[in-house]
Amino acid sequence: MINNKRKTYKKIGVVALPIILQNVIDAAVNSADVIMLNSVGQNAISAVSLANSMIGILFMFLYGIGTGIAMLAAQYYGKGDLKTIEKIEGIGLKFALSVAFFGAILCLTIPKYLMYIYTSDKVLIEIGVDYLRFLAPGLIFWAISAVYMAILRCIGRVTTSTVLEALALGCNVLLNAVFIFGLFGAPKLGVIGVAMATTISRFLQLMGCVIVSMTKPGVSLTFKTIFEKHYLLQKDFMTMAMPAIGNDLVWSLAFSVYSVIIGHMGNDAVAAYSIVNVVRNLGTVFCYGIGSAAGIIVGQILGEGKREEGIHMGKILFRLSIITGIIGGLIVLAVMPFVLNNASLTPQALDYLKFMMLINTYYITGTSVNTCLIAGIFRAGGDSKFGFICDTIDMWCYAVPLGLLAAFVFKLPVKVVYFLLCTDEFVKWPWVLKHFFSNVWANNITRDDV
Repeated sequence: MINNKRKTYKKIGVVALPIILQNVIDAAVNSADVIMLNSVGQNAISAVSLANSMIGILFMFLYGIGTGIAMLAAQYYGKGDLKTIEKIEGIGLKFALSVAFFGAILCLTIPKYLMYIYTSDKVLIEIGVDYLRFLAPGLIFWAISAVYMAILRCIGRVTTSTVLEALALGCNVLLNAVFIFGLFGAPKLGVIGVAMATTISRFLQLMGCVIVSMTKPGVSLTFKTIFEKHYLLQKDFMTMAMPAIGNDLVWSLAFSVYSVIIGHMGNDAVAAYSIVNVVRNLGTVFCYGIGSAAGIIVGQILGEGKREEGIHMGKILFRLSIITGIIGGLIVLAVMPFVLNNASLTPQALDYLKFMMLINTYYITGTSVNTCLIAGIFRAGGDSKFGFICDTIDMWCYAVPLGLLAAFVFKLPVKVVYFLLCTDEFVKWPWVLKHFFSNVWANNITRDDV
């Protein structure tokens, strides 16, 4: 019994720890960005945060494509079918590149109108316009890398995926410092430098993916499968992966509306919201690691035809999601004094920031449980429709209307509006937990006739 437990937690650790490390690096880079932009000024922090709200929609679309790929690829890896996984990669690239090209065109052609969605402050709009234009090419590089690294995680090469992400993020920090502070003779470019650093680092990450594809066995990074017809897999992707993409899209759009709401409540609210999101990302590194690991591990077990073992593993990961959520809240609490003492904000913005961080000490637990179950375990068994319906109702019939009414009709204070927005994760718990314990999500979705 003890040996079985050790094997189980070792299996979870092998998959989850590299993903957690990747999330830690990602959060550290975002924190470094804010610290360096802190020297440029509050407006720079606010403008980049608002611009990234739009980019966040694209990110969640790519995340949805990645988890959609994982739904299929993890189970086919459990079955030992790498050729089918390469076909799944082609389908993922087709969707990811379509979205990335569309996003890049919007950033290049109408960046001012995109910023108008989030704020009416002309200074923030002008700063955000420059940021979006220079970031646009990086979206293409990022889309290709995101698909390939999702495949790497599903075929047991999580460490390789983490190294590639660490390469990109390390370059991002270094180049941010060079372009923001004008190091090594480079011009001081401020916000434009941040965008350039992101674009260059994502290009280097893509080159790393190409090198890994050529030098290591497994699944190649190839574009030929984009143009091939895979009717059954395409059907599976549309029926199972598309609801996952839709789920992440409605969720990210709702969070984008949160930014719109806060963005129209004053610069102090925007600045505090910008920084608390960075702190929150730091607190959720373990949560998202467990969520991603759940999708891969449970999917592989179900693909092997071991339904009861998959259900048992799901329960273990569910318990871990509660623990990691509590840990995330403690991380926010631990970094709070440092953040409050070093943020170059007005007294009002600092007051907002302190309140928002206190909310996140418990809010992260809600995020952790829902991410593990909806985006991880349910999708591992091909059950993505439940999450799509659940989040659509929760976000668009409850949280978004509540936030809009609180801010613009009843004109409630910033703190009250933020508190109300942060009830979204807990409202859906009864339905999510009932669905989890019903075990209807645990299915083998592989085909023998691909």
